[in-house]
Amino acid sequence: MADTAVLAEPSAPPRPAVRTLTTVVCLVLLAVSVVLALRIGAGTGWAEIGRAAGVRLGLPVQPLSRLQDSLIWDLRLPRVLLAALVGAALAVCGAALQSVTRNSLADPYLLGVSSGASTGAVVVVVLGFAGSRLGVTGGALVGALVAFTLLMLLLRRTGLDSVRVVLTGVVVGQLFAALTSLILLSSGDADSIRAVTHWLLGSLASARWTSVAVCAVVLAVGLLVVWLCSSALDGFAFGTDTAASLGVDVRTTRIVLLVTTSVLTAVAVAAVGAVGFVGLIVPHGVRFLVGPLHRRLLPLSAVVGAVFLVWTDALTRVVFSPLEVPVGVFTALLGVPLFLLILRRRGEL
Repeated sequence: MADTAVLAEPSAPPRPAVRTLTTVVCLVLLAVSVVLALRIGAGTGWAEIGRAAGVRLGLPVQPLSRLQDSLIWDLRLPRVLLAALVGAALAVCGAALQSVTRNSLADPYLLGVSSGASTGAVVVVVLGFAGSRLGVTGGALVGALVAFTLLMLLLRRTGLDSVRVVLTGVVVGQLFAALTSLILLSSGDADSIRAVTHWLLGSLASARWTSVAVCAVVLAVGLLVVWLCSSALDGFAFGTDTAASLGVDVRTTRIVLLVTTSVLTAVAVAAVGAVGFVGLIVPHGVRFLVGPLHRRLLPLSAVVGAVFLVWTDALTRVVFSPLEVPVGVFTALLGVPLFLLILRRRGEL
């Protein structure tokens, strides 16, 4: 049985003033988080950040050394912005997929879509076509679409019951994880295997302005497409019949949403690897703040997802410093307890 009860919480939507205040607070929190995360780490004090920003703004300040300037503008700032963009993309994907599949446990990672995207990206890398970011992104997109198609084919007779969706998603994810391992081992390059394995766990260390630009453009388009389908997503949450009664072209809208979420997932995976549970954690929290209507849920999920991954990445840099833990490890540590809590509330644990 689909889980419409959880998707529809809370029963009484917050008042408009409360929703507006929540949105303003979240936007301010995002701006503050980006600035603070930029400060975290060696060689970036407030004075250096201020001087670097002053030079970019044309103010009469003393320029930083080339090394310090590069650390802030070529390494630290792209990393923080990419974390925000990827967090926003994954949160929007989770909110959309939970409505389309009528399953509160839907998430690109749990459904195996991230694993499929990882396999596609690794194939491109191993074949030597990773010269451009678009090549890796294209491979990840093909892998994500193949994984999602396989998932839907496996579920076509059993429906979208939450337990079956999760179990089938785990099977699909394990299949593509095994294919990824097999492809990596066949490459025979120990250094490449180590580097790609670390990336697959989720790493923002290689963030550059090119990745930020690609993610920003795709996220803007993807979020616009999903937001325009807000009314359809509200209908999907209560079943395809309800959506059809609202005048929604169910089949076409569902395809558009699934392809859009696959593209967003693919771009995120190509940029930072497979980061799980963001799409599960964030939409559930945001529903309690602004209610279940997607016109409000989607934009705020994007903002909260951005804040969440910015701080998660910051933690990976400082908790075990100088060792840097893959960001996917931290999101899993946070996401697994919530996943178990949701199962317990549903009486399935």
